[in-house]
Amino acid sequence: MEPEAPAGQAPAAASKLSEAVGAALQDPRRQRRLVLVIVCVALLLDNMLYMVIVPIVPYYVHSASEKPTLTSKVCVTTLPPPTPANASADTVNTSESSTAAMPDRSTAQPQYPTDNEDVKIGVLFASKAILQLLVNPLSGTFIDRMSYDLPLLMGLGVLFASTVMFAFAEDYATLFAARSLQGLGSAFADTSGIAMIADKYPEEPERSRALGLALAFISFGSLVAPPFGGFLHKFVGKTAPFLVLAMVSLLDALLLLVVAKPFSAAARARANLPVGTPIHRLMLDPYIAVVAGALTTCNIPLAFLEPTIATWMEHTMAASEWDAGIAWLPAFVPHVLGVYLTVRLAARYPHLQWLYGAFGLAVIGASSCLVPACRSFAPLVVSLCGLCFGIALVDTALLPTLAFLVDVRHVSVYGSVYAIADISYCVAYALGPIVAGHIVHSLGFEQLSLVMGLANLLYAPVLLLLRNVGRLKRSRSERDVLLDEPPQGLYDAVRLRERPLSDREGAPRSPPGPFDACEDDYDYYTRS
Repeated sequence: MEPEAPAGQAPAAASKLSEAVGAALQDPRRQRRLVLVIVCVALLLDNMLYMVIVPIVPYYVHSASEKPTLTSKVCVTTLPPPTPANASADTVNTSESSTAAMPDRSTAQPQYPTDNEDVKIGVLFASKAILQLLVNPLSGTFIDRMSYDLPLLMGLGVLFASTVMFAFAEDYATLFAARSLQGLGSAFADTSGIAMIADKYPEEPERSRALGLALAFISFGSLVAPPFGGFLHKFVGKTAPFLVLAMVSLLDALLLLVVAKPFSAAARARANLPVGTPIHRLMLDPYIAVVAGALTTCNIPLAFLEPTIATWMEHTMAASEWDAGIAWLPAFVPHVLGVYLTVRLAARYPHLQWLYGAFGLAVIGASSCLVPACRSFAPLVVSLCGLCFGIALVDTALLPTLAFLVDVRHVSVYGSVYAIADISYCVAYALGPIVAGHIVHSLGFEQLSLVMGLANLLYAPVLLLLRNVGRLKRSRSERDVLLDEPPQGLYDAVRLRERPLSDREGAPRSPPGPFDACEDDYDYYTRS
């Protein structure tokens, strides 16, 4: 009977462990930390998949375009020409030696991309952002109606399928389909992930800190992906980087199923809570329009420099492909520094978010104007570091501002407003790979950089229109009033409005701002 004791204790121990894990997952603070980890991994995965193909795609496209031609050329060059029966042995030997001297084209190293291949690569890179741009208005509405966890799970599933397609793609059409499918997955995963963070962390400075951490993961994924993909592609195989990312997406989706339980009764109940403001009404909000314009403007230099700076470096400073790739790597440090600095400043001076964004635009503008003046590697790295530092300031300051604007001017459901933010990014990254090369050929790299820098410098004063946003009174939720507890997220959006001013009809209003003249024709506020 003694040997049966351990066997009987094993199920009990497993049951206790399961109960302990379940209790830990029920703790709201631990649950939202796990949600933050899941979202950060999803954003890391999406941006690694976006950039991991940078060193691989030229090889893919060149191999795909050369494959039919190579076969015919190899067949022709390896077969000796027909020899008459009365030909001398010297003629036969000569033909054999000339045939042997011909190199095997199938084993030759890939050549630099031709003009046609450059167009293919540009379209391939832009296809993701273009489809994401088209899907985002629909995904934002879907997220508002269905909560955040189910769209995030759908997005991870589509990213998994896209990654597997990349791993086994053999022609350009499959690569294009995989890239476009990634845009579909990103429209759901990125938007719902950022919206979920804003919902789980409704109070400052926790919201800015959580969104800043997500931005750091985005930056890390974008910068580490090219060397990661190039190393595995060279030493393991072309499928290796994509299979690793596919495994990460699958594990992240399983963790989301365990933590959020998107198919549970609670998830279905969350989907029945108040519907957010439609995306077309949010686009008409002038404050949100100013923020969206800033997000597009600050990302244009990065989106346009990425496909053009390597060729400019080659002509200007005789840089190699390795130099062009490594020039972006140090920029990760100032980007993280910009995120950290903005989060700390926002915690102490939350009403100055617009100022941090305006300063970031000024830094981006100055850095973009300085890039053409660089004639060596070190000054160029400093300029690119300044560029990424400014982008970190703008993103970290303005993404929480979008959530705050929805809280005080609309219904606190964040899918549509962060779909607008995603659209702002996609506009820059859809135009960059296609338009940048043509602008450089027609106007020149120097003119392109100067125009982008001036655009950021001129847009910085526009953020003065947001200076009164910090004075808007944040609404209190029904839970705050009745239960006297802080909001816990998950569509805690039934607001009891407490406004210091009222309009002529007695409707609650916020303090006056620079757009008061527009508000006679448009009702921004949701009555309780």
